[in-house]
Amino acid sequence: MAFDIVIIGYFAGFCTAIAQFPQAIKVIKTNDTKSISLGMYFIMTLGITLWFLYGVLLKNLPMIIANGVCLIPSVYILYITIRNLIKSKKLSS
Repeated sequence: MAFDIVIIGYFAGFCTAIAQFPQAIKVIKTNDTKSISLGMYFIMTLGITLWFLYGVLLKNLPMIIANGVCLIPSVYILYITIRNLIKSKKLSS
């Protein structure tokens, strides 16, 4: 029974870790971030960072790996969203 629970945990971590990659790929292809919520991505990136640090402090490798992978697209999308927002404000000034 315990083995089944571990499989569920690993699968949940895998799904969470790859969940943002489709959005990141779309941003890479289109450079369009107009419909992305800056607040949501900021809070989510902060949360993922904290989970990653928590995993490091606990020395929990699955938590470190899942959240480390999850940080990659999250930070990228947040960066491009902020960059595009700054560009659009400069153009309108």
